[in-house]
Amino acid sequence: GWCPLSPTGAQTTQLLVEPPWVPAVLWDRVTLTCQGLGTAGATTWYKDGQRWGQEGRDNFTVTESGNYTCDRPGTGRSPPITVLNDWLVLQLPVKALLEGDTVTLRCRG
Repeated sequence: GWCPLSPTGAQTTQLLVEPPWVPAVLWDRVTLTCQGLGTAGATTWYKDGQRWGQEGRDNFTVTESGNYTCDRPGTGRSPPITVLNDWLVLQLPVKALLEGDTVTLRCRG
């Protein structure tokens, strides 16, 4: 399942992550997909705040750790996704959580 990072409406740009856990880890072969209205194939990607390759593509498999965002004409820039290459990472599922919800954490190493 694809899960948006925030429960905002369809009028915003969303960065989807697969597998759906955050922070993402490089050794999971993470795929990022930019979703939003506007011109198909007009996605601009940013890594660590700098304009980055993959121009025009709506999705790709991450090969470098960093903070990723995408921009779609008409809906703007997405919230960031962090991809780590650490030895040990505590992850939570990508879904909207409310106070009092039960959540399963994953400790990965």
